[in-house]
Amino acid sequence: MLTKKQRDLLLFIHERLQENGVAPSFEEMKDALNLKSKSGIHRLISALEERNFIRRLPHRARALEIIRLPDSEDNVPAPQDNLFKPDFRPDFQSASGKTAQEIAPDPNTVEIPLHGRIAAGTPIEALEQFENIPVPASMIGGGSHYALEIDGDSMIEAGILDGDTIVIQRCETAENGAVVVALIDEQEATLKTLYKKGPDVALEPSNKDYQTQVYPANRVRIQGRLVGLLRQY
Repeated sequence: MLTKKQRDLLLFIHERLQENGVAPSFEEMKDALNLKSKSGIHRLISALEERNFIRRLPHRARALEIIRLPDSEDNVPAPQDNLFKPDFRPDFQSASGKTAQEIAPDPNTVEIPLHGRIAAGTPIEALEQFENIPVPASMIGGGSHYALEIDGDSMIEAGILDGDTIVIQRCETAENGAVVVALIDEQEATLKTLYKKGPDVALEPSNKDYQTQVYPANRVRIQGRLVGLLRQY
């Protein structure tokens, strides 16, 4: 599943390739998506490449090849202003207004909200989905919790696989080495291992094919830490 920005960029590249056979420049991509800098385009291109939507052709300038287009459910018109409005704001309550502990039908389980899919590869927006799922009560400690579905493979060496459901304890700080949900620039959420390096924050994947992302601390907001994992076989 692609984010709005990733989908918008992919369709823009596809349109330009169909028109004249030449991919747009990064400057043209930046302007088309109303981004402030080309660094955001580099990140979006990498995300599309890792998800096998595009391929960069070696030794050729501006050489991009479209491998596939989004599925029909992803291929919806983008907002006219092309502005992403982040919607990943867990409220940790059900639609009834009761807490998960109050509505759990089984004393050995606790229901917590499932808030959609999060990329374990490059950062993407976590899609809001209000649905409660049961988890073992022994997995839940104090505080508020929520669940996310994993989309990607950058944490496979930590045993976190594509399609897994993870349980997150809400917090705003975490110790070095904790696996956290981090919100970058108030727009994009990612699951990575946290390391603090002076004024910067490093978000480290658990897959040798991915690179560690380093950001100034003021660009990263911790939204929770990993406390459990659910998997269906």
